Amino acid sequence: MLAINGRHDLPSPQMDYAATSSMKQINGALSTPHHRHMWIITGPAGCGKSTIAQYIARELKIPYIEGDDYHSESNKQKMSTNQPLTDADRWDWLITLREEAAARLLPSSKSATRPHDGVVVTCSALKRKYRDVVRIAAYNDQNVLVHFIYLRANEDVLMARMEMLEEPDKEEQRRDVLEVDCGPSLTEVQKLALKTIREALADDQ
Repeated sequence: MLAINGRHDLPSPQMDYAATSSMKQINGALSTPHHRHMWIITGPAGCGKSTIAQYIARELKIPYIEGDDYHSESNKQKMSTNQPLTDADRWDWLITLREEAAARLLPSSKSATRPHDGVVVTCSALKRKYRDVVRIAAYNDQNVLVHFIYLRANEDVLMARMEMLEEPDKEEQRRDVLEVDCGPSLTEVQKLALKTIREALADDQ
């Protein structure tokens, strides 16, 4: 992994999940006693990421970041004409999104008294290497935990969207990926996602 100005800015082929000592497992994520939480709402287009993320942000009273807002103008132009983004198009976007989310977690006099500071972010993160870019936030700051709330869609939705989705493998699921079935109604999925997050927060005591 390449470090730029002392910070890790490019993904490595394999993330070393055991690199930090004095940690415990929290819902499969490596954890220290108190954290600020980065909730990444992931999944294919059309599964309700933005609506669910906004609901979670309102319920938990934490900041919400719409990932698409942080694309470059050239990326937005491609997206507006249905041109697929390449890996090269995504790297700077993912780094910018990660750093913006991390900035929202910086301690302040107002947030220091809250037992769980957090931010919720929408990001499709369709490939593991994209998720690894976001995971670096936890390496830059050991008080930050990154969680991916993966909205699992059925095959019909994926085929309709023609998206090349690299689903989280078992290793990722043990570490920091929490799955939510997006088959039920949107209202039910919102409640399921919130329940999943609250259970993870309850474990981080």
